Amino acid sequence: MKNTAQDKDLIQFEEWLNSFLNFEKLPQKNMFWLDTMQHYCSLLDNVQNFCPSVHVAGSKGKGSVCAMISSILEEAGYKTGLYTSPHIITFLERISRNQKLLSKRVYKKSAAQLRECVLNELNSTTEKDRRPITWFELVTLYAFLCFKNAGMDYAVYETGLGGRLDATNIVNPKVCCIGPIELEHTEFLGDTVDKIAAEKAGIIKPGTPVFVQAQEKESVRKVFIDRAKELNAPIYFVDEVCKSSIKYTSSDSFKPKIFRKSFMEIEIKSDFFRRPLKTTLRFTGDVQVNNAALAALAVKSMLPDIDEKIIEKGLAKACLPGRFELSRPPKKFRNCLSIIYDGAHTFNSISLTMQTVRELFADKKIVLLFACAKDKDVDSIVPLFKNHIEKAFITIPGLVKQSDLQKVEQAFENNKIEYCADTDFKAQIKNALDAADRTKSILLVTGSFYLVSEAKKLLNQ
Repeated sequence: MKNTAQDKDLIQFEEWLNSFLNFEKLPQKNMFWLDTMQHYCSLLDNVQNFCPSVHVAGSKGKGSVCAMISSILEEAGYKTGLYTSPHIITFLERISRNQKLLSKRVYKKSAAQLRECVLNELNSTTEKDRRPITWFELVTLYAFLCFKNAGMDYAVYETGLGGRLDATNIVNPKVCCIGPIELEHTEFLGDTVDKIAAEKAGIIKPGTPVFVQAQEKESVRKVFIDRAKELNAPIYFVDEVCKSSIKYTSSDSFKPKIFRKSFMEIEIKSDFFRRPLKTTLRFTGDVQVNNAALAALAVKSMLPDIDEKIIEKGLAKACLPGRFELSRPPKKFRNCLSIIYDGAHTFNSISLTMQTVRELFADKKIVLLFACAKDKDVDSIVPLFKNHIEKAFITIPGLVKQSDLQKVEQAFENNKIEYCADTDFKAQIKNALDAADRTKSILLVTGSFYLVSEAKKLLNQ
């Protein structure tokens, strides 16, 4: 996504936003509810219902699914707003037209409307009666306003945390999508996958079709089935309607045939489609075939007459910054073969990242730049790198997220992986790139979107 220079008004607006509690930077319990969003949307003429929408939740892959759905709708000729998180460089990336930034006029007009509404409300209530509004709620309201002011035909919303009480969960979507469920944010969503699934199932709406990825546990499937039944919502599991097993590399419905650089040729069969879909993805990794199927099914459900060729073209054009993003290194580092930016930060997501690295670059040397937030399970994650990297450069993920570098060091030590540790993340970014250049290797930047952001900002300079 290309960035546009922000003018003074937008800079001041972002500073104003940053004065509110940002849960992404400072997690707190008991800070989730929907009545604040409902109240502000009522003040803004229920702006969330301006255009038809798609709502996407899940523990992983939801950003990719959103990008694919948005790309297909754009290919079909619809102006499509895309709301995703996190951002890499500027928070405006979260609110785009299919990953292209909107005009400054739209951003500025929407900022003025939101600020006026919030300040009027804060000034008209006493501090005792005032319920605090958070940064994410404000940015979500801002997205609603931006999409209305830009005249979008459709909007695609990715949930932030959970689903049931997520700020995005006041939309009335045409279709809901839910990805695989895994243990995440257990202090907020519950300590079992069933409890977490119940939170994600909160996006299911009465009578609204919901498409769900294959799940590892039958109990998780039952959570979704039971919730959909309560709401009389048609529910479809991707692995069932596509007549496929979860082993996409060998199934009849999902066939990743050829990996070549950042492209993957796929074929998807389903009774939902008039013929098998055959296309290439700019995304890599077997799991992305399933994401593509989910996106295609969701759009086909909304637009039954859409031509399969449009779906194929939309999928082929879809991409997402910071998700196994291949990038050329700066010119003076000509020996570094490539830089892979991947914000994967859980055991499962980094497992998939390393699987893809092995698929694509089995004969290449890999230098690792790694950092993670304090709450990540490094004892499980670090063994995934063993025997697959030349050397690791470990650091902290910028200055926003809390981290425990000593714990990360110990994990690399325990796994006998050669590493260099330093809290100076800017120096480590440079050190890792120097090492990749010196050894004619690929540089893999992973473990945190915040690290990806810092690396991209520094190396793009």
